Amino acid sequence: MAAGQSAAEADEAQGSDATTAEESADLTNKSVIKATVLLSELGRHRQGITVTELAQAVGMTRPTAFRLLLSLEQTGFVDRVDNRYLLGWQVARLGRLADPYTGAVARIQPILDEYAAKLKETMSFAMVRSETSYDVIAEASGSRYLNATHLYVGGNYPAHASATGKLLLSELSDDAIAATLPEKLESYTARTITNRKALLQEIRQVREQGYAVIDEELEEGLFAVAYPVRNGSAGLIGVLAAQGPVQRFKSDKLPGVVDQLHKAADEVAKALS
Repeated sequence: MAAGQSAAEADEAQGSDATTAEESADLTNKSVIKATVLLSELGRHRQGITVTELAQAVGMTRPTAFRLLLSLEQTGFVDRVDNRYLLGWQVARLGRLADPYTGAVARIQPILDEYAAKLKETMSFAMVRSETSYDVIAEASGSRYLNATHLYVGGNYPAHASATGKLLLSELSDDAIAATLPEKLESYTARTITNRKALLQEIRQVREQGYAVIDEELEEGLFAVAYPVRNGSAGLIGVLAAQGPVQRFKSDKLPGVVDQLHKAADEVAKALS
């Protein structure tokens, strides 16, 4: 109780705070939330999806999904072609108007800063745009004098010579990778994997262990490890990476870095959900 405040006034203030919390909860529209869940899932099906398949994918009853889809179709946020639903023209129009990353960076930057301080290494986050493309949208520097820093935001890396790229490739089938990459890959250092068959072997290992690394494959002296950030449907939405001098990572430090990236990835996923 504040100085000069009576017990009755304190009780009234506490009651007011409780009422405000309850009102905030009441203001949440569950139908709107469910509609956004449907839109997010539709974004993963470029060729469309049936209402039954969509309802099963998001854990919703078919009647509820159908009712929401009908409303979204009437407002242009959903299109229907031969009983298959896909994102509508309104989504594309709003997408062109919106800055895709400002809000996301504001949410995840504190997390990157926290884990960069813990690891004392540079952290970066890449937002996935498609199966094979992404944008590095945020970075946080470690506290060491020798750091890999301020090199990545707004950039992109070659898929076969970066930890982030390898992680994206691991989401594809071997056949899809073979269709995407040539047999002979560009060399950046003496350690770059330039043979597609050898790269496929490493990608299989990435799938098994759940993270990807590069060891002086993009730049001499640079080591990086990347970890996936997934949404509630286990879809890949982004990639967290830690990078620094190879002599610091190629030691017993790597398992600890992977563990911290796992925790950071969970936090980022929650922040973006």
